[in-house]
Amino acid sequence: MMEKALAGIRVLDMTHVQSGPSATQLLGWLGADVVKVEAPGGDVTRGQLRDVAGADSLYFTMLNCNKRSVTLNTKSARGREILTELIRRSDVLVENFGPGAVDRMGFTWDRIKEINPRIVYASIKGFGEGPYTGFKAYEVVAQAMGGSMATTGFEDGPPMATGAQIGDSGTGIHAVAGVLAALLQRERTGRGQRVNVAMQHAVLNLCRVKLRDQQRLQHGPLAEYPTEDFGDEVPRSGNASGGGQPGWAVRCAPGGPNDYVYVIVQPPGWKPLAELIGRPELADDPQWATPEARLPRLAKMFQLIEEWTSTLPKWQVLERLNAHSIPCGPILSTKEIIEDSSLAANDMIVTVDHPERGPFTTVGNPLKLSDSPTHITTPPLLGEHTEEILIGELGLGDEELRLLRAEGVV
Repeated sequence: MMEKALAGIRVLDMTHVQSGPSATQLLGWLGADVVKVEAPGGDVTRGQLRDVAGADSLYFTMLNCNKRSVTLNTKSARGREILTELIRRSDVLVENFGPGAVDRMGFTWDRIKEINPRIVYASIKGFGEGPYTGFKAYEVVAQAMGGSMATTGFEDGPPMATGAQIGDSGTGIHAVAGVLAALLQRERTGRGQRVNVAMQHAVLNLCRVKLRDQQRLQHGPLAEYPTEDFGDEVPRSGNASGGGQPGWAVRCAPGGPNDYVYVIVQPPGWKPLAELIGRPELADDPQWATPEARLPRLAKMFQLIEEWTSTLPKWQVLERLNAHSIPCGPILSTKEIIEDSSLAANDMIVTVDHPERGPFTTVGNPLKLSDSPTHITTPPLLGEHTEEILIGELGLGDEELRLLRAEGVV
């Protein structure tokens, strides 16, 4: 059996909800031993949006595979002693509590690196140091303050949130990059370090093209946008591609909410596209023949394309466009994605057995390593591994564990 990429790395997971758990789950997929430390009441998402009575919710299970769970009351003196020992035995500590919460437990960075100078201590917060530090951070708040909402939606509509969890899971992926870099540097220096990632900063990093366009706007209108009158800030651009080649989502038959194909019109694709839509004369028409000529006519161009696509199902449109190497993609609904055989074949849609709720479907590991294949295991029940870790690994006795349980420490 192949050794996983992060085999031998222990991650102390003091995270909850989504941004932190998404990061530690990815580390677990890569082979780390992830020990999730939960208060005796458990991660709040175990009971949020619950769909099966008495079982952990999908919100929890889909973010906490490949982990072990230990319960620990860190407000108690003995709980803090046990946490100290766990820190001593770990390579990575990840937390996403509110600002200063871990410090108030008595575990400042100075204290943590005194306990374990080699530990990588990753913190996920809503914002960096400054006027926003104390703001409560949620997914859409991060989108709002990172540049995403102001540039998402249509010009005549309100700011829009994206369905992709770029504030939470997007930040988690950034945190993983920081942790892996710190572990690699530790190989050279022998020392751990802090890794700080803010949700606002992660969203901003994903919105860099809009900062590009803000600067381009100083030199005149942005021709690739479907906007007629530009002000002094980047407008919402609907379904425009945002790149050098114009694109748009065009409606297909029979006209359902996701009966669309996204089409990008590159210069080599214009002639075959003109033929497909029944307007072959446009291929050589000076008003349509070049990308520069088409730019002022983008709305009309996609209207003509949609007049053709609206007569065909999206899969037929896809087949005909791909036959001419025209970049395109169907808008896949969540139902289509969860039933997609190619995603299942690529282990991106996987089924996991759960002892209480039964089988559930979740997203697989998008990072494919040739020598470290991912095996996704069931998320832990609350405190499932408390005895295994405290007795089997920390050396506590059976009687002490019984007393700790009686006293609410675990």
